[in-house]
Amino acid sequence: MFIALAALVLAGWQWLETRQQLAGMQDQVARRLAAAEASATEELGARKQLLAQVDDLQAKLGALEGKLAEFQGQSESMQALYQDLTRSREEAILLEVEQAITLAGQQLQLAGNVPVAVLALQSADARLARLDRPQYLPLRKALAKDLARLNALPFVDVPGVSLRLEQVVAGIDKLPLAAYDRPLGQAKPAPAGGMLPWWQRTGGEIWQEVKGLVRIQRFDREEAVLLAPGQNFFLRENLKLRLLNARLALLSRDQWTFRNELKVTQDWLRRHFVADDKLVQSVQTTLGQMMATEINVELPNLNDSQMALRAVRSVKEKR
Repeated sequence: MFIALAALVLAGWQWLETRQQLAGMQDQVARRLAAAEASATEELGARKQLLAQVDDLQAKLGALEGKLAEFQGQSESMQALYQDLTRSREEAILLEVEQAITLAGQQLQLAGNVPVAVLALQSADARLARLDRPQYLPLRKALAKDLARLNALPFVDVPGVSLRLEQVVAGIDKLPLAAYDRPLGQAKPAPAGGMLPWWQRTGGEIWQEVKGLVRIQRFDREEAVLLAPGQNFFLRENLKLRLLNARLALLSRDQWTFRNELKVTQDWLRRHFVADDKLVQSVQTTLGQMMATEINVELPNLNDSQMALRAVRSVKEKR
């Protein structure tokens, strides 16, 4: 009985201890489950937040991709527009270069104006230099070659000679004619009215009028060509026409006509005008200087520049 009671007590004590241990384990498991549940809840919230952030980032990435696509489209449009503008600008510059070369050729062929032709070619070369393209180097070399030939020509001051001719034409009306060159007599002082009687004064005045009816003049040189009063105007106008013809010959680079008209003008000045007059001598000197001017200079052509320009045009048309 004692042993049985002891075994029963021992079994009861073990049962209580086991129950207590089970209760502690349950509490511990419950705490761990609660902690795990709390951790899972937090993890779920963090996951939801992370998913929300991922969705937000994806939305922003989609917006950025849309903007990037739009920017690429705008960039392509701008690039195409820039290329069009570049081609248009290049075409406009080529057109200006062609016009400058054509103007230079016209000035050389029609007017013989070398300075204007040089300025036109220099302007064309400056416009090509702005493009800075290697395909235009042959054209620039041709322009430089033509410019060197034009600059090597002797300088003919056509505008200056033309202005001098214009001054001579304007001074023709002031030149004295030899046929009307009469020496002026020295006027004698008239006696005072109170010193002579009236009949002597009247007789003296009548005598002075009679003496003025006839004039005798001595010519120590070849007699000047007599001109009728109305021919004076026509002589001067014919001289002006001769000088204007010489001016036209100057502009057309006609050396023979230019010198012939000036020679005829000099002969007429010697025959019909007072040779000792300062104005006549000045005109004769000016005409002599202009006759010695060489105006017929052989001008080069611009074939090299024109051929190079045509080559550039053909290459651009093939493209």
